[in-house]
This record gives sequence, C-alpha cells and structure tokens, in this order.
Amino acid sequence: MNIEEVFNIQNILIYVICINLLTFFVMWLDKRKAKKGKWRIPENTLLLLVVLGGGIGGIAGMYVFRHKTQKMRFVIGFPLILICEILLILLFVL
Repeated sequence: MNIEEVFNIQNILIYVICINLLTFFVMWLDKRKAKKGKWRIPENTLLLLVVLGGGIGGIAGMYVFRHKTQKMRFVIGFPLILICEILLILLFVL
C-alpha cells in the first residue's frame, strides 16, 4: 500500500467528516458536564480537536450548545484555525 492509496480524496473526506462529528459531540459532552457540575474536558483538548481538522464541528458546537461563546480564545481561535487550515489546503492544492 502506498501513500497515494491512503491519502486519497475519499479517505480525506471520511476523516474530515469524522473529526468534525467528534468535535461537535465533545462540545456537547463538555457543555452537558458543565451543567451537571462534573469533571470537564480540558480546553486544550477542545482546541486540539479543532487543530486536527474539527473546526466546523467546533464552531457549530460552540453556537448550537452556547458553549465557550464568552471565551475569546474560542470565539476567535476556532474560526482562525479553520481559516488557516483552509488556506493551507488551498496552498497545497493550487
């Protein structure tokens, strides 16, 4: 198996969909834990999921669940990371 077989468009799309669904779910889970006063998911974990490609899921989760919307680190960070990732993709594709 060579690298072109692993990193084809279909596998990349599957990865992007999965990481965004995971990030959306983790945002929901952290909000739920916050409401119940339970152990929380570390903020760095949320940021890492976005850096790994979960920007759309993170932004969607932030506003759907009204979670972390008062923290500029997330309000500015999530979209900024997503924009940088899109620019990097465009740089490699074009």
